[in-house]
Amino acid sequence: MDAPKRLTQKGYRPRLIEERLDTLMRAFGCVEINGPKWCGKTWTALSRSASVSRLDEPAQRAAAEVDPSLALIGDAPHLVDEWQEVPEVWDAARRFVDASGNERGTLLLTGSTALKSEERSHVRHSGTGRIARLSMRPMALCESGDGEPLVSLASLFKGEDFAPQRRESTVDDVARWCCRGGWPANLGLSEDLARETASQYVHSVLDVNVLDEGMSPELAHGLLRALAMNESQAVTYKTLVKDASYGEAGPDERTIAAYLDLFNRLKLTEDLCGWEPPMRSKARVRVRPKRYFCDPSLAAALLGATPERLLGDMQTLGMLFENLVLRDVRVFLSTYGGVDNSVHYFRDEKGLEVDLIVEHDGRWGAIEVKLSDAKADDGARNLKALERKVLSNPAAQNAAPAFLAVVVGKGSIAYTRDDGVAVIPMAALGA
Repeated sequence: MDAPKRLTQKGYRPRLIEERLDTLMRAFGCVEINGPKWCGKTWTALSRSASVSRLDEPAQRAAAEVDPSLALIGDAPHLVDEWQEVPEVWDAARRFVDASGNERGTLLLTGSTALKSEERSHVRHSGTGRIARLSMRPMALCESGDGEPLVSLASLFKGEDFAPQRRESTVDDVARWCCRGGWPANLGLSEDLARETASQYVHSVLDVNVLDEGMSPELAHGLLRALAMNESQAVTYKTLVKDASYGEAGPDERTIAAYLDLFNRLKLTEDLCGWEPPMRSKARVRVRPKRYFCDPSLAAALLGATPERLLGDMQTLGMLFENLVLRDVRVFLSTYGGVDNSVHYFRDEKGLEVDLIVEHDGRWGAIEVKLSDAKADDGARNLKALERKVLSNPAAQNAAPAFLAVVVGKGSIAYTRDDGVAVIPMAALGA
């Protein structure tokens, strides 16, 4: 029997998320892939689809608004692209799966915007047991071809030793990665042309999404730029208002919160919350979150940064590189099963701070991000201090870290130090 025809697009480059997607399609009747615009959701879904309905096309959207089940007609697996344009499609998909006897892998949904609270009233069922959810992000370095997965995050969680691996990268590479971003549309483009993607992304958000919400593009742009200026910082609303309005009187906190919520719903930004063992500590709630863009190129575009300018501003380059590492770690985690895969940061009352705390399968590991391997000693010192703090109270019965790692931009070799801390060039890290 011939294999079923798929709608794989010419030039499609396989993504790390595919294995996880295939698993969910074997387990559920419908899978929703959500994530920021232009990150490759549709092309990945098409590679598993035999037919498609596109609800960002006016005629197809109008038909679905009359009868949401019309969006589900087609050979299986059938894709409904941008399903959130007609929220009622969610319940229609759930009923479709029920009517099929819960046949697996019949529907795929893609969406780039989370529903507003008033839109959620159109969704009467969570989809539990019928619809699985899968988050997708822009490409990691090992997906775009800028890196190779010589050391896997999964192996670090398992405590597996790795042999030294050579993968050289320079500060120039880091500046280029941060400005180019992980957008699939940039594959094969020159550096100058690739940087246009992030700029156009910002324009699209301001000219379409913000206006559709009845909000101010000018205020939205000011806030996005303020977020870019303060990326990797646990910034207050007061600081955002000041930076967004150039020191003048700005909007109130309620307005700021509404815009930040919009950016999160668009998957444009994502919060990084604080971490403190033990797992049920209230400190997770008390520590102010940091806010990062889904891709460092967006922050670079908002700041007017180019690789050449960043090489003269190492502080900003380091901030953008931290965003890049967080992006890739989140990409890797999205390929794992389980419900406790997450990333946090650590900061205590004495000023000890660690950039990333990564949790998976009941284990945790810590990552310090450094622009150069020349700073590996500083990163290792922080990581060992955190380890001592976590294990200092035997009564708390806190688990030891599965790994401690300094992830560097400029570097040449992935290796493990005598103190047990791994030093890994970002270009050598994989899922």
